[in-house]
Amino acid sequence: MSVQATKTAYVAEVVEGLPAGVVTERESFRDQWAVTVRKDGLTEVMEALRNRWGFRYLIDVTAVDHLPRNPRFQVVYHLWCHEQNALLRVKTWVEGDPPSVPSMTALWATANWHERECFDLFGIHFDGHPDLRRILLPESWEGHPLRKDYPTEGPDWDVD
Repeated sequence: MSVQATKTAYVAEVVEGLPAGVVTERESFRDQWAVTVRKDGLTEVMEALRNRWGFRYLIDVTAVDHLPRNPRFQVVYHLWCHEQNALLRVKTWVEGDPPSVPSMTALWATANWHERECFDLFGIHFDGHPDLRRILLPESWEGHPLRKDYPTEGPDWDVD
């Protein structure tokens, strides 16, 4: 069996081993796996992926704005397992005003910066985050530039 096939088989085994009641969708495209989980089961799934399945590296946290769909936002986590040289995407839908999801900073220290970036650019709140504030834009900035309803010409600049 090739290295790629072994890696793909491992991630497929992981995906099948996740709680069925929490995972709402499993998909594979070009040997890259993704699972969609309910928000209320996100922490449980992430703990299992880190502690049981060896996904010890959180590569990235980002979001997708599906305006006008409701729920509007999907938060996407990219996890890496060094032992198996394997990538897994975990997605969850978030809603509310503001949209919120549990913070993963207790599981991965890197979540701190990734969640702050996602908050800054999309306005997603991460419940339990130790220091949720803007990271790229000034605190006085209004809005979240990666949202689909953000003005394409930028904010209304008051230039004298």
